[in-house]
Amino acid sequence: MGKLIDGVWHDVWYSTEASGGRFVRRDSHFRQTVSNAPDARFAPAAGRYHLYVSYACPWAHRTLIGRVLKGLEDVISYSAVGPDMLDKGWPFPADRPDPLHGKSHMHELYTLADPNYTGRVTVPALWDRQTDTIVCNESSEILRMMDDVFAPLGDAQAPVLYPEPLRAEIDEVNAVVYPHINNGVYKSGFATTQHAYEEAVTALFDALDAMEARLEGQQWLVGGQLTEADIRLFTTLVRFDPVYHGHFKCNVRRLRDYPNLWALTRRVYALPKVAETVRLDEIKRHYYYSHASINPHRIVPIGPQINYA
Repeated sequence: MGKLIDGVWHDVWYSTEASGGRFVRRDSHFRQTVSNAPDARFAPAAGRYHLYVSYACPWAHRTLIGRVLKGLEDVISYSAVGPDMLDKGWPFPADRPDPLHGKSHMHELYTLADPNYTGRVTVPALWDRQTDTIVCNESSEILRMMDDVFAPLGDAQAPVLYPEPLRAEIDEVNAVVYPHINNGVYKSGFATTQHAYEEAVTALFDALDAMEARLEGQQWLVGGQLTEADIRLFTTLVRFDPVYHGHFKCNVRRLRDYPNLWALTRRVYALPKVAETVRLDEIKRHYYYSHASINPHRIVPIGPQINYA
């Protein structure tokens, strides 16, 4: 996974020298928002926005789930990059061409939006057809736009994922899940020292233990109802046994060793249209094939056999 420096692509991996072997994720760059404000540059409208995703990426997966749960399939179009993120980053292979500009790689869209962009090239990215630029590449913010300004354009019966009475509690759960679980698997897998790995993997399983205890006697993480907290945790959990347990050495326990977390995973998977957003073959292909520093022979394992239904 390379990066752009002043708009020029460089095939460079993450450096952990300055952080004692710890993987440090940088903040997203494009942080504008779709708004109903009278002077808003980006106003909600059906057909105006396009979502670039990867089926493999858990951050992009959040937005795919939000899109179907909120009934926005006819409001926000989407396309998926290929799973093999190699020397030029996320690609648009021949069977999945870029539908808006015909680019060959995602980094070309980033420089189209900002010719001097410096940073990693990530998905999801919400693209505005009208101004021909990236609005936002922060998954949590795109998910909340779907739940807020885009919601009136979708299904009126859709669940509210960030209800106002539960926001403080949802934020508290996210404050544990994001650094220690969502990002914790990456901090474990991309660590380059034993200490950094053990530090991250210990925090990861402490957080998983806490979420398992939180779910005791209840179906959802917050307020007895589905919220964004469940979706944000789900995209890591559904990848845990197929990828993170082995590839990222997160092998203290399996997801299936946590009865409540396993039940939550299956519960979210069973929600309308969510199963079609889960592409396990593509998830495994991406991680095992793209991370040559971890898996230099690029052998993709056959197992494990998992049925989330």
